[in-house]
Amino acid sequence: MKAVKSKVLEKELTGVLRIDLPITGMTCAACARRIERRLSKTPGVRVAGVNFATARATVEFSTAEIDRRGLRETIEEIGYGVIEAEENAVEDAQEAEREAEYSELKRKFWIAAVLSLPVLIIAMSHGAVYFLNFLGVNYLQLALATPVVFYSGWQFYRAAWTGARHLSADMNTLIAVGTGAAYIYSVFATFFLGFFAVATHSAMSGMPEAMRVPVYFEAASVIIALILLGRLLEASAKGRTGAAIRRLLDLQVKRARVVRNNREIEIPADEVLPGDIILVRPGERIPVDGTILEGASAIDESMLTGESLPVEKRADDQVFGGTINKSGSFRFEATKVGKDTALQQIVRLVREAQGSKAPIARLADVISGIFTPIVIGIAIVTFIVWFAVSPEETRLSLALVNFVSVLIIACPCALGLATPTAIMVGTGKGAENGVLIKSGEALEIAHRLDIIVLDKTGTVTLGEPAVTDIIPNEIDENRLLQILASAENSSEHPLAAAIVKEAKNRNLDLLKTENFVALEGRGIEAEIQNYHLLLGNRRLMKEHAIGLKNFEAAAENLSNSGKTLMFAALDGKFAGIIAVADRVKPEAKAAVSALQNLGIEVVIITGDNRRTAEAVAAEVGIKRVLAEVLPAAKAEEIKRLQNENQKVGMVGDGINDAPALAQADVGIAIGTGTDAAIEAADVTLLRGDLRGVVTALKLSKATIRTVKQNLFWAFIYNLLGIPVAAGVLYPFFGILLSPVLASAAMSLSSVSVVANSLRLRNFSVER
Repeated sequence: MKAVKSKVLEKELTGVLRIDLPITGMTCAACARRIERRLSKTPGVRVAGVNFATARATVEFSTAEIDRRGLRETIEEIGYGVIEAEENAVEDAQEAEREAEYSELKRKFWIAAVLSLPVLIIAMSHGAVYFLNFLGVNYLQLALATPVVFYSGWQFYRAAWTGARHLSADMNTLIAVGTGAAYIYSVFATFFLGFFAVATHSAMSGMPEAMRVPVYFEAASVIIALILLGRLLEASAKGRTGAAIRRLLDLQVKRARVVRNNREIEIPADEVLPGDIILVRPGERIPVDGTILEGASAIDESMLTGESLPVEKRADDQVFGGTINKSGSFRFEATKVGKDTALQQIVRLVREAQGSKAPIARLADVISGIFTPIVIGIAIVTFIVWFAVSPEETRLSLALVNFVSVLIIACPCALGLATPTAIMVGTGKGAENGVLIKSGEALEIAHRLDIIVLDKTGTVTLGEPAVTDIIPNEIDENRLLQILASAENSSEHPLAAAIVKEAKNRNLDLLKTENFVALEGRGIEAEIQNYHLLLGNRRLMKEHAIGLKNFEAAAENLSNSGKTLMFAALDGKFAGIIAVADRVKPEAKAAVSALQNLGIEVVIITGDNRRTAEAVAAEVGIKRVLAEVLPAAKAEEIKRLQNENQKVGMVGDGINDAPALAQADVGIAIGTGTDAAIEAADVTLLRGDLRGVVTALKLSKATIRTVKQNLFWAFIYNLLGIPVAAGVLYPFFGILLSPVLASAAMSLSSVSVVANSLRLRNFSVER
């Protein structure tokens, strides 16, 4: 594959370049931190950030001191790779790697789970079950646990070794030390039973002969299975992050009809050049950005502006790649192509926002980084003390048994359950309430949000135009609607569909229409049951010298409410006004009020005009309005709020919202919206109900509280058991930690964690 410079995030500064490097080989958040630390220490690197979720490193460096190749070699030195390819190929390669990673984790987990279950049953029986108490039982456990350790768990040992080489400790280190100590000790205890029997005889005198010397194969295998379950859930959530970019790239038009040498030809859209003349027909997506030369149409630009109503376009107006031509045909001159189009800018903004979002340090990793060196230190001290004070004939065996006992009691069995069980129950309750939470990071942050920014169109409103008002003049309201709908039934204009739909909702029969004419940029003209109808904007009325009589004030009020007005005339006389607007969702006001009651500031943001935005905001009780904001500015507005030390949540549904959703601390997508928005978000409201935002916040608080409680229970037994395992009580009471007590302590901590997580099943949100 030909190496090329990444076209994403490259920005020439004064001797400084900022690039985005797609990384391969990362298996956990600790990998991302390791790469980030190594890059940050590299000469010439100004700033380095690595995002595990998007598998990308964003690096700003001095071109005089290091180049892209040097950065790649730095990353490769610590065991990771860099994809060198065109951007679309990068997305494909990363997607393939994510799928392979998920498949491998799934396979390893099921192997570990199936093989660990009988080992766990044997260990928990403590010899009380007759048919499990036979001479070869330890060899059976060895045979079952070995594939788990050396196949399913090998990634943890490899990561721990890599961390040790760079003088760092994390969750992988604790897993490797705990499970490795348990496995190695158990192997030696199985093959050299007599050596260990001397040290354990007094503690194990009540045990059956076959289990007189304790083994801890279940500690090694079960912990690996549980940790793999957590990694599997994490990989599933991680796999969704790249899908947002893929959804946006799918909006790119593949082919374009251009005029070259006075001939109309079809070429790949990425071969369009600035200055090319392009033809677009009704229903087609526009391939690149440009300026209309001839023709007119109504264009759906909701992916850019969020405005549900199509925009009328004519000669000299700008059009944008990826938007949809709804009605007429036109020709335009290409002005921006390739990575310079508005759609590609949205792609860039989404990726930049995802890449700049610093990964949240896992609490378990933080604790492990402190806990692991302490445990290893205590174990070493334990060995030295027991070797020094024990009788000569038992000093080595006693020192070794107590050394290993400290490491085994520190095994993170409950720690492996602490987060995944709470996340599983919490996300399950979210789904029951119509809230799909994609990651633990979203759960961790959501309850700490200070501001919720709501997109207007499709989020606060229904996202489609509908008739809101009909004001007739000397004619029955339904009769006027029937005439207007009959004429509009022949129109391709999107507002026409709203009028026809309203007539059908009122069970009005449509009448025969003759001599229908679409008047460019003004409205329509038609003959219906001997009526001559004119329907359109004020310009159309002025052209035919039709006054509004006493309806000027009503028209002004409707217009100030953010509604689109159409004026009707029958046989040259003013007949009335019909208003169309995007209506507010029924639950929006209650949802806004509930958020405000939680102490959260609610802001509305939209690409629509200020008058419409303020009218919608007033209706639902929102005071702060950000109007006429394009996609790039939406993400910038979110960033500006974050720079004020505010935790910001963004709720949206459109392609235009994707950069802001990715930039926000928590992005919340409306499930009825576009795929790109849903994939860019951390949370999806499956039912499109804004009250789901309140549910997500409350569920976040309950789940994180449970995770912290679980971590407490996961460590309290270790903290109490480690001193006993080290022999602190032996001088006073002659007590050493028996394997029965060790197993019971680990079991009790795991049961406590699971039981505590299951309490989340009682979570409910009052509506």
